[in-house]
Formats: sequence, C-alpha cells, structure tokens
Amino acid sequence: MATDPRIVYEFGPFHMDPDKQILLRGNDPVPVTPKAFETLLVLVRRSRDVVSKEELLKEVWPNSFVEESNLSQNIFLLRKALGDTAENRQYIVTLPGRGYRFAATVRTVTEQGEALVARARTRTEIVIEEKEADTDQALKTLPIPQKPKASGRFLLSMAVVALLLALGVFLLIRNRRPANLGEKNSILVADFVNTTGDPVFDDTLRQGMEVQLEQSPSLSLVSEDSIRQALSLMGKPPDIRLTGQTAREVCERTGSSAVLEGSIKRLGSEFVLDLRSVDCRTGENIDKEQVQVVRKEDALDAVTKMARGFRTRAGESVATLAKHDTPLAEATTPSLEALKAYSLGWKVAATQGGEPAIPFFQRAVELDPGFAVAYASLGLMYGSTGSSQLATENVTRAYVLRDRASDKERFFISGYYFGRATGNQEKAQQVCEEWARTYPREFLPHSFRGGFIDLVLANYKGAVEEAQKVIELNPDASLGYYLLGYNWIYLNDLQGAENTVRMAAERKTDQVRLAMLRFDLAYLKGDAAGMRTEVESAKAHPEMQDSMLDRQAFAEASEGRLKNAINLSRQAVALALQGGKREPAAVFETRASLWEAFFENSIEAKRTATSALALAGNREVNYGAALALALAGDSTQAEMLANDLEKRYPEDTSVRFSYLPVIRAVVAEQHGEPLKAIEALQASVPYEMGSPRSSQTAFFGSLYPVFFRGEALLAAHKGAEAANEFQKILGHHGITIGDPVLVLAHIGLARSFALSEEAAKARAQYEEFFALWKNADPGCPLLKQAESEYRKLR
Repeated sequence: MATDPRIVYEFGPFHMDPDKQILLRGNDPVPVTPKAFETLLVLVRRSRDVVSKEELLKEVWPNSFVEESNLSQNIFLLRKALGDTAENRQYIVTLPGRGYRFAATVRTVTEQGEALVARARTRTEIVIEEKEADTDQALKTLPIPQKPKASGRFLLSMAVVALLLALGVFLLIRNRRPANLGEKNSILVADFVNTTGDPVFDDTLRQGMEVQLEQSPSLSLVSEDSIRQALSLMGKPPDIRLTGQTAREVCERTGSSAVLEGSIKRLGSEFVLDLRSVDCRTGENIDKEQVQVVRKEDALDAVTKMARGFRTRAGESVATLAKHDTPLAEATTPSLEALKAYSLGWKVAATQGGEPAIPFFQRAVELDPGFAVAYASLGLMYGSTGSSQLATENVTRAYVLRDRASDKERFFISGYYFGRATGNQEKAQQVCEEWARTYPREFLPHSFRGGFIDLVLANYKGAVEEAQKVIELNPDASLGYYLLGYNWIYLNDLQGAENTVRMAAERKTDQVRLAMLRFDLAYLKGDAAGMRTEVESAKAHPEMQDSMLDRQAFAEASEGRLKNAINLSRQAVALALQGGKREPAAVFETRASLWEAFFENSIEAKRTATSALALAGNREVNYGAALALALAGDSTQAEMLANDLEKRYPEDTSVRFSYLPVIRAVVAEQHGEPLKAIEALQASVPYEMGSPRSSQTAFFGSLYPVFFRGEALLAAHKGAEAANEFQKILGHHGITIGDPVLVLAHIGLARSFALSEEAAKARAQYEEFFALWKNADPGCPLLKQAESEYRKLR
C-alpha cells in the first residue's frame, strides 16, 4: 500500500507512523499485525466517511480473495489494541449493513510540525449512531408503530432505548462477525460465569441457552456424553464446571467448531449478561453480544434474545428462525427457580442416572405446575427406572401441556406420549419420522424407534438401522450401543452384538450401562464365566443389584432350576422394595408367577401373581399376572384383567395385538376351545413376530401369540401346523432371550412331531430339551411330564 512518509496521524493518546508502520500509545509501541495496521490506516485516513467492508477488503488485500472473517478479525484485534469495549466504542464504530467509521478526532501532522484537524466528531454523535442502529434491530421484534420520517428518527431511537431499559428488556451491543458454522460443525455451550452472588443463575442460564439453540434444525450442540468422555480423558471430574480453559479444551477434544462462553454480573441494581463465541482451534473471538436487564427474572428473555442473535449470525435462515424460535419462558418455564431445578435434574441424570435425578424434576413441576418438558423428563426418568405407571402419568401431563413447549420439545413429548402413555406405536412412529426430518441432527427420534417402536412393530432390521443412526449422531453415549447390541441379538446375530460391545469399549462409553447386554450375550453363548464376571462387576454398583439378580433368576429358570430362580427373584424384589421401587418389584414378581405357571406349579403361580398385582397395576404387570392366572386355571380373574386393559389402553399396540389376544386364547384353551383360541390369535398376525412392551421392560411376552397358537393347534390335533409355529420360535431364539417359551418350544415341537407320527424327530426335540434341563430340579412337574412322553415314544 502506498504511504506518504511526510505525514503521521494522532488520535487520543495514539501516534501512527505510516512510513515505519508503528503505532504508539504515548511513547510505548502497541503491537498490531501488518494487515491490522493497514486496516486502521484506511479508517484513519477516511475518518469522515463510512468505509464499506468491500472497500476495506479491496484496499488491504488488493488482487487477493479473502473471506470477510479476516477483516472482522482485524477489526477485533484493533479494538482490543486501542482499548475499545462493547460498552464504549471510542475509535471504531460498526454501522450494521454499511461498514465501519473511525470515530475519534484525527490530527494530521507534517514533518514541519504543522497540525491539521482532519475530522472532529463528538462522542454524542457516536452514541446516537450506535443506538440508532441497534434500535432498528430491536424494532423488528417489537410491536412498534410505523417508523416516522427521518427528521424524527433520532428522537424515536432514544425514546425506544429508554423505553426498553425502563421495561427491563435489554440493550444489545454486538460484534457482528459472521459465525460461518457449517452443517457438520458442533458447538459447546459452556457454563455461565456467575459473579452476581445469586446461585439461581448457576446451571440455569446454560440450560436455557441449550434449550434455545436446540430449537435450531441446523445447529448441533456437543452432547453431555461427549463432554463427560472428554473430561475423563483430561483427568477431570464429570461435574466440573465448564468454563475458561477447561471448556475450550473440551471443545477442542470433541472436534467442535466453537465454544459459547457466557457470564452474568451485577451493574448497580441491574444485571449484565455477556455471550461470546470462541474458535476452539485458534482461540479467536467469533462473535460477541451483551444484554442488560433490570430484573433477574428478565434473564430468561435475555437468553432468548442472545440465542436468537447468535442463530441469525450463524447463518440460519429467517424462515427457519421464525418457525422454530419459541421464547425460553414459553419453551420451559418463566420461573428461574423451576428452571434451575430442571437443569440440576439433567446434570444429575447425566452423571448418576435417572433415579437420583427424579427429586429435581419433581421440584421443578412443584415450582411450576405448567412446566411441560419437566413433566416429560420426569416421566422419562421414571421409565428408565422401570416405573411404568408413574412414567405414563407424567408424560400424559406433559402432553396436556405440550403447547407450553418449543417445537422440538413438542416432538419429544408427543413421541414419548404415544410410545409410552397410549402405547400407540404406529402414531409414535409417525411423530418420530417427522421429528427426524425436522431435526436431522437429533438422536432421540432414532432411539425411540430403535429402542421400542420398531421392535413392537416387528421391524428388527429397521431397529438396527435406527440404533446405528443413534451412534452416528451421539457416538459417546452408551445408549446407541446398548440398543444396537440387543437389536443384533433379535436378528440372531451374536457376532454383530459382540462387535457392538467391542465398539463401545473402544469408544470408552459408560460400560456399566452395558452390563446387562454383556450378561445376556454370555448367557446365549453358554459362557458361565462371562456371566459370573458381570455379576461380580455389578456388586460395585448398588443401583444394578436388583436387576442383575433378576437376570440371574431367568438364567436359572431357563435351565429348569426353578427353586434357585425363585430365591433370586425374591432377593431382587426385596432389594427393589428397599429402594422404594414398587413397580420394578412387581415386574420381578410377575416374571416369577409366569415361570411357576409355565412349569405347571399352579398354586404358586396364583399366589405370586396376586402378590405382583398388590404391588403395582401397570399394564405389563396386569398382562403378566392375567396370563399366569389363566395358565393356572383362574379364568375369571384373567378375563377381568384383560377387560380392564382393553378399557384403559384402547390404542396400545401391544395390548391390541398381543396382550388381549394371548390372554383370551389361553382362557379359551383352558375351557377346551382350541379353535376359539386360534381365532382370538388372528388379531395378533400383523405384529406377532414383534417384541411387545412387556418383553422390553420385563423380558417376557415375545412370540407369545406364536407359542399359544402352536399350543392351540396341538389341542386341535393339527400337528404339522403346530410344528410350524414352534419352529418359528426356535428360529428366532434371540427375540425370546430369557423367556420360558424358548425352552418350552422344544417340548411343543416334540409333541407336534409325535402327533404327526414322526417319532425320530420327536425324540430329537425331547433330547434337546433334556440337554438344556440336565441340571433341572428333579421334581419339576413339566420335566416329569416330558420324561413320561419321551418314554412312550420308545
């Protein structure tokens, strides 16, 4: 760039020598890069003019193509060097949509010492200019009457600014460098630094910012799982606050593009919130924003405004922003205290699991009974601990309040409501499809489909694809690996399941949550040592003890050791009750009642079913107890429970296509009406190969329509047709893991072959059964009956 060596420039305490390319503050040199110096020189020389960004780029980088972000970075560095702050722009003023102007008085000095005033502008003019520009921006979101003519614009701008401050809304001061965040980039939201002394802002503001940014279909936030993994690799505790260098290192380790760093401080009786985005790789500031509010309750509105501004500058379209931008107080709650409790709930859930988080979500809905997403989250926590009825009650309340949520949270509420509360998996699937289309970066719709929806609908290949999508979108969470592992098992692909477990270990995800999957894999492979390893490991985690005892119980029951199974089950029930978990305890009792019923111990089956019903009355317990009672000969009570299920859950896919047809078929068989039983099971045909909710929450019920159709066909003396049904079960053993029908299918198939006078095949099936039950309780009625039938074949 050509310069005049005979001229230097002075402004404030600064002395600028174009020839030597030196900037001095008094006698001290101010370090700036050559390009930053040239940028300043252009502005100083044209201090009376607005200089557009295009002109600056052309003069500072002639004959070169550079991105606008390079210019923005130079402006930022110059402001830092000159001491400009967001509150006090003495030197470089941004005029949105127009460019930059150098604001201070500049003196041009020749070698002879002659001083010329190039341009003198007062600070008052500068303040008016900045507030005028910012007020125009605020006007777009406020119901202000039609803009007056230019002659009155100054008065209007100052009046609006005064009005906003008086109402406790906010004044926005921005550094408008475009964020340039591409589709594959992710953002880490750090904890806000709170120097107000009021703990209500701790965690709350970060949670609020995440809620607002997650409404964007185009932004991706770093997940809590990825944050925890990064902290672990850094040797930091999982609950450390994400601020400063810790946040930036997590951002860099997770391969994210930017970290959003926020703070809140007092300014007299008011509050000032700052938000800046920082490039994780370079440490350079990308974007800055400040909001001032009068009351602390207005902090939620401030977060809404700041998030909206960031999304705009990150390149989100006006149409998308208009469609998905529910204010924070409407998307969550207007209560800071309720939002704080909600935030702590998710923080605890991420580090300790669902059960310890429940009291925080309970507190949130106590503080704000209209807090829709808090009810949904509470339902999710109850569901994760096996409390199905409490989950249903809370998600139903959330659905009633769903208009008090953002678009994204409404998808979550609706998907979970149909999947959990009504049980209508067809509707849940439709919601999740639209959810995934609208928010392609969100993993939850895929986890709903891969975790229960597609399983009920017998779409196991689809469930595998959905679980793989969960891993793709959230690779540091154990959830995706857990779902994928089981979905491979449902397809009888044990190698696929083992590969998934290995992938999870290599990714260093939460291995505790995969313990049940590893136990079941070891069980299917006949690996007793592997099963013992998981049992021993679980002892270090008290929250897993009842479930692991239950897993051991089903392994014992499947090999005919019913006495050991019942003993282990009772221990599981006692532990669950000690922890106040009545519904899980009822589920354990329900499974025990079914073992007793299937193994022909009718008296114990009735007693245990009655005990389960006394503990809880959710649909899975009612179904299992009704079936156990029907098998044990109490058709009256079984039919009453079936009618109650039909009345309470008319939309539930599992109830309609599995629970009711099975109960009514067993009752018909008990009455000696096998053809009526076969007719009742016709309703199951669309999803008979699926895994109903009972199999996912209580590990019983898969392929029951197939099994009992086989039993009815046997009773109707249709051996060949019955054999086809039992062979379906044996050909899909992964679906029935831990369920008695897998073992009983061998006996059913043996009886089918015997009925068809295929003695050799019948003997082979009996022998397979005896091999599985080689260590069974010797007095088991079922075993005695099978041995008697086998002897008759010889």
